[in-house]
Amino acid sequence: MATAKKSNNAARKARIEEMRRAEQARDRRNRILVIGASVVVVAGLVVGGVVLVNSQSGKSDTASDGKKGSSGDSGHFVTGSDGVRTWTGKLSRTHVTGTVDYPMHPPVGGNHNPVWLNCNGNVYTKAVKDENAVHALEHGAVWVTYTGKAKKSDVDTLAAKVKQTPYSLMSPYTNQTSPIELSAWGHQLSVTSADDPKVGKFFETYVQGKQTPEPGASCTGGTM
Repeated sequence: MATAKKSNNAARKARIEEMRRAEQARDRRNRILVIGASVVVVAGLVVGGVVLVNSQSGKSDTASDGKKGSSGDSGHFVTGSDGVRTWTGKLSRTHVTGTVDYPMHPPVGGNHNPVWLNCNGNVYTKAVKDENAVHALEHGAVWVTYTGKAKKSDVDTLAAKVKQTPYSLMSPYTNQTSPIELSAWGHQLSVTSADDPKVGKFFETYVQGKQTPEPGASCTGGTM
């Protein structure tokens, strides 16, 4: 009996030892798998980080260049007998979020911001963004702009007219050749005085005129 017990104990110990060795072997295999997976994950994060840094770096380089996007326009102005300059050629209408390099100043059309500038008789005392104003022109607005050379009396007279005219707006503008410019989609008029009869004619013709790409579109609810 004693011999049988010793034999059973030895066999049990042997099985336990075998199970322990098997468990240790599994632990080693699991550790190797975990380490391998961790290496792959870390490598992936490193590569992804490098790609992200490079991508962000590329974006920063592009932004720092300060380059303006194309207006998509092609053509030139032709001046009519009434003094109105009409753009002959293409005026693009793509919505863009950046700044646009327009071939004319103030611009009379081209790629523009998705949000229009409020043009319900709005008079702005500071310069506005071309990209938003062009969208207002697309809606059929007339945009009155003036430089520091314009007389205060003329500025006041035009401001009063704009305030009484839905689908019009007014703002100062430094980069223009004439003291006063009136712009509509594809059309522009230079004057030196608010009393010029061409001013009233321009408003009559181009406020929601036939040139309007989007007649009836809103002039409120945009940006100020």
